[in-house]
Formats: sequence, structure tokens, C-alpha cells
Amino acid sequence: MQTIKTILPLKQKIAALKQSGKSIGFVPTMGALHQGHLELMRQAKAENDILVVSIFVNPIQFNNPADLEKYPRTLDQDKQLLQSVNCDLLFAPDVKEMYPTPDKTVYHFGKLATVMEGAFRPGHFNGVAVVVKKLFEIVSPDKAYFGEKDFQQLAIIQLLVKQQKLSVTIIPCPTIREADGLAMSSRNMRLTPEERAIAPEIHKILQKTVSLRNVLSPNEMEQYAKKAFNKIQAFDLEYVSVADDTELQPIEHWNDVRGARIFVALQLGNVRLIDNVRIF
Repeated sequence: MQTIKTILPLKQKIAALKQSGKSIGFVPTMGALHQGHLELMRQAKAENDILVVSIFVNPIQFNNPADLEKYPRTLDQDKQLLQSVNCDLLFAPDVKEMYPTPDKTVYHFGKLATVMEGAFRPGHFNGVAVVVKKLFEIVSPDKAYFGEKDFQQLAIIQLLVKQQKLSVTIIPCPTIREADGLAMSSRNMRLTPEERAIAPEIHKILQKTVSLRNVLSPNEMEQYAKKAFNKIQAFDLEYVSVADDTELQPIEHWNDVRGARIFVALQLGNVRLIDNVRIF
């Protein structure tokens, strides 16, 4: 595995690979890698000739400076994990390399960016879009892989690709979970042992709620889940949303949509966790 820290040598390397007919699979990350990331990489490696991974903690997508400061940085350990999935190229730039001058680009994603994470983390998705577009321009991937745990982010990136007419195929990948159901996340390593023991209740509540789909309306399902989350003192609930799976807007009646998911965000101690489960 080759590690490259600056843009120009990486672009030159990838241009040479593409000229020789190699296909490029790309997994952008912020590091603190876990098995969820590695599954994305295994799929990318299986479906492409070359696997490129980026590790860059993107400061402009954090609306909370304390969250940015606490975000785990484990580059040496990450490199070992990347070697275990036969990563070909690691792009690990610093902030000055990615943003030599402030990037003031503003994207407009309509109502998709106003709900859930968009409502609770102002500016977050614009920061995601800025860095993802930059990375796509640098890496020129044929396919890029994103997990469904960050389902709203995935939808934003799909819309970005469409709006900007980018020549990359976005591949959604299922959420990878621990044996007890907790969605894998870099943030999980910041949970205390006590919090880690409580965290699997998130997925259990979502699953139980979804199992009641035939007897609850979308609004009743939301209310049921909210009550269940609020019963657990350690959870500080931000939102529960039952939404369609395209524009992520609230649903009034099941027959209004072709696909639906239930989404949750909450604070557990000092750690903010999100999850979602498909309803149909």
C-alpha cells in the first residue's frame, strides 16, 4: 500500500493507472476505521482493479467544534487495517492541502437538507458536499462506496452527483452491525463501558417499532419509538422520523410512498449516535 499526502502526486498516479485500463474504487473516510469501513473496502476491492481510500477529518462538516476536537484519530492503526483489505492507495492529506484557501462553495439540496441531520447540524451537509466533490475531483473514481448508516448523507451525495453531473457511480452498502445490533461507528470507541452496554437498545427499539408497521400509522410509529427512547434515562433524544426513502420527508400514510425508513439521533453521554432501519 502506498500512502500519498498531497494532491498532485495522487492525481498523477491515478491518471497513469486509468491510462493502463485500471478501474478505481474509492472509499472516503475520516479514519478511526472499523469493520463497517472494511466491508465497504472489500466490496470496492472486489468490484474494481484499484482500491483508493482517503482518511481526512473534514473540519468544515463539524458544526460543533468540541465534536471535531474529540473525533478519534488513529492513523497508524488505520494503516494496518487498510493493509488487511489490500488497499492500494491511501490518500491522507492535511487541512492545508485540502483547503489552501477557505472554500465558500454553497450547495442547494432543497428539502432533503432541511430535515433530521440538516435541521440539527446546520452547515453539515454543505461541508460534506464540498469535501466529497473535492475528493471525487482528485481521485476520479469509477465507483465510490458509502454506508447506509449515514442514509441522509448518502442521499445528499447521490443528489450532488446528479446536480454536478459527476462521472462516478455511487454504491450504497448495508449498515454493518456489532453482534448485539449496535451500528458500527467510529464514535462508538468514545462510549464508556456502561454506555456501550446501553447502546444496543437503539437498534432493538427500532426493530420492535418496525415490527408494528401493520398496526401503527407512520405518526403512531414515531410516537411509539419516541416513548421507548425517552424511557431510557441515559438517552437524550434529538429526533425520531418515519420518512420516505428518497427525499426523507415525513409520511402521513403508508400508501403514499414506495419505500420508508425510521431514523433516530440521540446523545448517549458525550457521544451523538444515529441509526436507521428500513420499514419496507
